[in-house]
Amino acid sequence: MSQPKLMFYHDGRHPLIYMYEPPMQKEEYEQGVDELIGTPVDCINFCMGDGRTVLHDTKVGELWGHANEKWSHAIFRRAHQNAKGLIEEGNDPLQIIADRAHQYGKAFYPVLLVQQGSGDPATDTRGSQFRFNNKHLDIGAAGDVDPNFKGFQNADFKHQEIRDERFDLIQETLQNYDCDGFELQMNYQPYYFHPDHVQDGVPIMTEWIKRVHDEVKASGADRELVVRIPASVKGCLSVGMDVIDWVEKGIVDVIVAQDFSGPELVNGMSNFRELVEATRGTKTRVHAAVQSNVDSDRVAQGPIEFIRGVATNYWAQGVDGLYLAHWFGNWPYKASFYEKLRELPYPEVMEARDKIYYLPTVSERHDSPDTEPGLTMQLTRPIQGEGQTEPFTLTISDDLRKWDKVGRVHKVILRVRIMGTTELDEYTFKLNGKKLPEALLRKINQLYRMSAPRYRTGSGYWFIYELDEEHWPVKGDNILEITHDVVDDVVIESGLVRDVELETQYLMGKNFHREFVDRELGPYEISKE
Repeated sequence: MSQPKLMFYHDGRHPLIYMYEPPMQKEEYEQGVDELIGTPVDCINFCMGDGRTVLHDTKVGELWGHANEKWSHAIFRRAHQNAKGLIEEGNDPLQIIADRAHQYGKAFYPVLLVQQGSGDPATDTRGSQFRFNNKHLDIGAAGDVDPNFKGFQNADFKHQEIRDERFDLIQETLQNYDCDGFELQMNYQPYYFHPDHVQDGVPIMTEWIKRVHDEVKASGADRELVVRIPASVKGCLSVGMDVIDWVEKGIVDVIVAQDFSGPELVNGMSNFRELVEATRGTKTRVHAAVQSNVDSDRVAQGPIEFIRGVATNYWAQGVDGLYLAHWFGNWPYKASFYEKLRELPYPEVMEARDKIYYLPTVSERHDSPDTEPGLTMQLTRPIQGEGQTEPFTLTISDDLRKWDKVGRVHKVILRVRIMGTTELDEYTFKLNGKKLPEALLRKINQLYRMSAPRYRTGSGYWFIYELDEEHWPVKGDNILEITHDVVDDVVIESGLVRDVELETQYLMGKNFHREFVDRELGPYEISKE
């Protein structure tokens, strides 16, 4: 089977085993593959369960919920019921997906969530007895770790028992299932060592990765080891993962670089260039993780314009493929989902099509989105002092002047929302050093909102520029500078830049229409007579 270019992460739970009443039918479970037939997805990366426990017939690991008498959540019980029922009737869930994927010519890579905290058995009803009975192997068990450390309840990989337990489950899967590779999801709670002992942990983790890679190759020479990691090389090293060393030693076949995996947010500004450069001339490939969730007050799952902006920016960095992570928020899958999938492998097709480049920001669901080690957010950012200037980087992949020469560019629109501002505040906006003239500006007053498409936000104004050619952004990085010139200091609420997005709109051809007749010229109405 050829090397996959478009991988699709299926978590096996949210759009599948959670959704169907027990006893779940084999045909229902096959939907995990059937829903992707006819798309350019050529590899299904299928999660085996919680990570500590799994949802297939394991002998060395533990079935999800096998020891539970009570459940903290009814849906966790349903997952156990469905998995157990399928296994007892001779239909191992993981084998169902493997067989169905291969039946329709798609590669199949099981996915293990390598790290996961372990809590109270009374409430942590997805956890394993191995972890509950071995709390002394947790990072926090050392006794000198801040309880607020994100990895406090995680397994400490300095312990051979932890590494062996993980390895045994991987080995069993490779030996018992017809797979084309195996994925270590290492970006799910990516904290593996005591924060003071990370440097000592680096060679330990490298040795374990090599052990897994050797087992993958021993089980099948063409099988691949995929590792999903934070997008920052420095961030990976800060938690014990020396990714560059892995590449140089040839012990990983595919690196999936990801950020904002906790809130699962769209981020077209991700930077994979260091990884791309590090793998140049090696056998290791780099896939960029594309998420689907915008999660703003206006938009939930990203429309195609958002996804194009992300994908084209990633392809422009020279990545070898894309990895579609956490797309189950689109389920049940409809036409818009398949429309997004259709174009993703083809940056040249998306080149002159509408895009929205968007900086991730806070939401009602995530008022402080979690970022991977080594990464930070550009938004939100205070802007409250008179004369204060705040810079933002917007990366785009559009060559606007190329397409303008053939009459294809329709509009280029910059949108900025500043909260805590009034009609008396004044701002200056510069793009790549050029001041944006007020003649291009439209302000929208949302100082107070009674309703919103998804949830309400605080007070603020939208500043919307329809950019002329003189002020267009360039292909690559663009610097947007916002200066607070005049401050309305009577209001206690401070200015806060909350949203920044850039939209590029195209025509299908020179002098083509956007709708049947452009909406701004008046809608075309077919006579009802």
